[in-house]
Amino acid sequence: MRMGWAAMCAGLLVSPVADAARDFAWPDGRRAAVSLSYDDALDSQLDNAIPALDRHGLKGTFYLVPANEPVRLRMEGWRAAARNGHELGNHSLFHQCSAQGAGREWVQPERDLDGVSVAQMREQVVLANTFLQALDGRSDGRTFTAPCGDRQAKDGNYIDAISDQFVGIKLVGGTVVPDMAALDTQAVPVHVPVDATGTQLIALVEEAGRQGTMVNFTFHGIGGDHLSVSVQAHEELLDYLDRHRDTYWTATFLEQMRWVRQQQSAAKAKGR
Repeated sequence: MRMGWAAMCAGLLVSPVADAARDFAWPDGRRAAVSLSYDDALDSQLDNAIPALDRHGLKGTFYLVPANEPVRLRMEGWRAAARNGHELGNHSLFHQCSAQGAGREWVQPERDLDGVSVAQMREQVVLANTFLQALDGRSDGRTFTAPCGDRQAKDGNYIDAISDQFVGIKLVGGTVVPDMAALDTQAVPVHVPVDATGTQLIALVEEAGRQGTMVNFTFHGIGGDHLSVSVQAHEELLDYLDRHRDTYWTATFLEQMRWVRQQQSAAKAKGR
């Protein structure tokens, strides 16, 4: 999920900028899009991330795991976030990840994706959508982030089985999207910042601006919890986006994926 900052920047510097990416139209003539997303429904998101977003008038997407305690114990906080325009997204019912491989010792046996069938995952993901609708009252579409970026259940790829339920799906891996015209909205690459500085986060935004595409941040803890970014780094990023609203479109991931689908469909209709 992580890579060296120098290696990542080197990859950005040598990435070609496709004509199709530069020509992609964002709302109101903006140069690029920025998705601010937050996984796992953590206390530090309610305590630190949402108040900061609200101060700057920016909207984020929060991928909830209904089985996690900060959902059960702080349900009204998530309802309030939704009422204020933030998106509540689906992160599965139990945050199932594969227990295989180094660094996966934390995966609990009852939440091991390797022991769950595709049919079971689909049923649980659909149930999580129902829970989210009960929480925020919305029935106009959802987006999904795959826990740990894992796709394989014990008998196949469960992402393929749930794609009809979502306007967009995020998968771990990648930084700035290289080409919006070619982007698969059911496999959108995300960057997971951990211990990143504000300067590093802003550099990715500016690279998306140079390419005319988008960058999808998936944060976890903000000033606490796990896979954390400091409150200061997060604030520096939000302040930058607030001051450059005419350049970067920061909206919920649902709004952004609807726009991308619309633009892709229009280009296809024109034969491009």
